[in-house]
Amino acid sequence: MPDVLSAPLVVEFPFTRSLGPVQSAFLTGLRERTVLGVRTDDGTVLVPPVEYDPVTANELGDLVEVAPTGTVTTWAWNPSPRRDQPLDAPFAWVLVRLDGAGTALLHVLDAPGPDAVRTGMRVRIRWAATRTGAITDIACFEPYEGEPGPTEPAPHSGEFTDPVTGIVAPARLDYVHTPGRAQSAYIKALEERRTVGERCPACRKVYVPPRGACPTCGVATAEQVEVGPRGTVTTFCIVNIKAKNLDIEVPYVYAHIALDGADLALHGRIAGIPYDQVRMGLRVEPVWSEGARHVDHYRPTGEPDADYDTYKELV
Repeated sequence: MPDVLSAPLVVEFPFTRSLGPVQSAFLTGLRERTVLGVRTDDGTVLVPPVEYDPVTANELGDLVEVAPTGTVTTWAWNPSPRRDQPLDAPFAWVLVRLDGAGTALLHVLDAPGPDAVRTGMRVRIRWAATRTGAITDIACFEPYEGEPGPTEPAPHSGEFTDPVTGIVAPARLDYVHTPGRAQSAYIKALEERRTVGERCPACRKVYVPPRGACPTCGVATAEQVEVGPRGTVTTFCIVNIKAKNLDIEVPYVYAHIALDGADLALHGRIAGIPYDQVRMGLRVEPVWSEGARHVDHYRPTGEPDADYDTYKELV
């Protein structure tokens, strides 16, 4: 049995969202070292504030200011901070109920060790030196032994100069992907410039890339079948937005390609032909880059287009 492969992978993208009046006031307030909550229909003050009452679903807008001091309601120690976490040294994740608030805010506590953290301890906000209107304007919480803040929050209009109206939040997922036996064999075959799938023992369909089991019959697959290298474009799209870190000029075409002998179309880029001449039924063949472990793109073979009936089940 071939060795099973694994590799580190990263999925990363910026998430851009606009803010309504409540969230805008909350984040702009943090920039101005002011913590705002919102009062619900039953009088509870929610921090962070939300735009709709979680019980009645009524729209909320009664903003109030709460104190920058509070009490830890629960916590967990983080001994090994990861990239882009609020603190570089070990810290505690904490839920803090700020004085005047009825709910707790999730953030981090700068403490010398887990023995210095306890439920019920008093803390206060340490503000970031540079503030932009984001939750990171609270650099962290720190232990506090002073007087508590007022228990009754003060009304606030929510109005600030130059309010924050949108945010960009980077999302990133680091993980190790293990493709398994079937896909490991598929990847290893690509190194030899071959494409292999696996045939279902029940329905006899050949799946590329192989999955180790038939998605239709649910039975294990093991019989390897070499397919292609030529194939047929079943459907396609024209890409007009340039992707970050991808050295391909737009517009270009990305297509589903049914390799000869396969019963499942795979993805591939089409080149060697003007983007507006790509069509369903176009016969294509793979082009390998020097030293690459995968197909760079597919180009036209010059054959007549395939008849629609030959690939309609794969569209």
